[in-house]
Amino acid sequence: MMNLKNICSQFSRIFVGILFIISGLIKLNDPVGFSYKLTEYFGEPVFNIPFLVPFSLAIAIFIVILEVVLGVMLLLGFKSKITVWLLLLLIVKFTFLTFYSAYFNVVKDCGCFGDALHLTPWESYTKDVVLLFFILLLFFNVQLIQPLFKSKIQNMLISISIGLCGFMAFWVLNHLPIIDFRPFKVGNSIQKGMEIPEGAPQSVVEMTFIYKVNGVDTEFTEKDLMKIPAGATFVDRKDKVIVEGYVPPIHDFTMEKDGSDFKEELLQNPKLMVFVTYDLAISNKDGLAQLESLKQKATAKGYQVIGLTGSTPEQIEKTKQEYKFSFDFYFCDATALKTIERANPSIVILQKGTVKQKVHYNDIEDLKL
Repeated sequence: MMNLKNICSQFSRIFVGILFIISGLIKLNDPVGFSYKLTEYFGEPVFNIPFLVPFSLAIAIFIVILEVVLGVMLLLGFKSKITVWLLLLLIVKFTFLTFYSAYFNVVKDCGCFGDALHLTPWESYTKDVVLLFFILLLFFNVQLIQPLFKSKIQNMLISISIGLCGFMAFWVLNHLPIIDFRPFKVGNSIQKGMEIPEGAPQSVVEMTFIYKVNGVDTEFTEKDLMKIPAGATFVDRKDKVIVEGYVPPIHDFTMEKDGSDFKEELLQNPKLMVFVTYDLAISNKDGLAQLESLKQKATAKGYQVIGLTGSTPEQIEKTKQEYKFSFDFYFCDATALKTIERANPSIVILQKGTVKQKVHYNDIEDLKL
């Protein structure tokens, strides 16, 4: 019996430790992306705690480094009681969040594995329940978790893991994710990313029409439209997705200007340089200051250069005047732009819609024109 208990405990130790390290490293590769997910949780209609939104990135970095370090601590058997307590507190919090997301259908993807692996809300919740089970096994058998090395070596290894995690966070924040899991990664075609395969499942949407009947708002389904009484006035229409259809990896991507979408035309250009800045109001000023000079160099080498932003026309005009930009800005939803690249601004080189290069504003010298 004791031997079986020890086998289960050691398996749990390895399983939980490795999973926490993998999950943490994937998110540490892209902490900005994880911070966007936390912003969803902090905002409406989830927890409505907007005062935490400005701290989303700092909280994201803390959580992902904690995940990795706790995984290392567990594998090493470092301060096992404290380690298991922290793991238990963390997984209880994660389990609550994923259950809340799944039950109320408020966050479509928990971001547990970043963009490397997308899980549905219920899949995320199931994963956390499984982890909770194994962590509880460790909690009730913590005496079986013995250190692998002497105290000095343990302390040194933990210190090294914290230092490496901190360096990795600093690097990816000032450059780009080391591994790009997003649909706009180098080598991918934007056009192909927007395609819907033949025979892909279609969304099933239930439409409800609201009409004012004798001064009272009354709901009618599509089947009831012929029964709407004379004199009723239309108020609103609500669409409820019953079955989610296929959603292409790239969606909500536009290149709009003056009310028209020019993406089909622009994505045929063999030499297109795009300055991506989802919000000009909060873009890095040093990054913006380099764009006009880069535009002149790129134009001289035959590139068409444009900006792509989710900012208002007023903000665009203000920024163009401040930095004396001579290129045009096109509109794209800010959420889609955040998916393209994490830096604000960043530079993307497209060849007939295929991503050839992407750089952070700190790495403009690395561009190969």
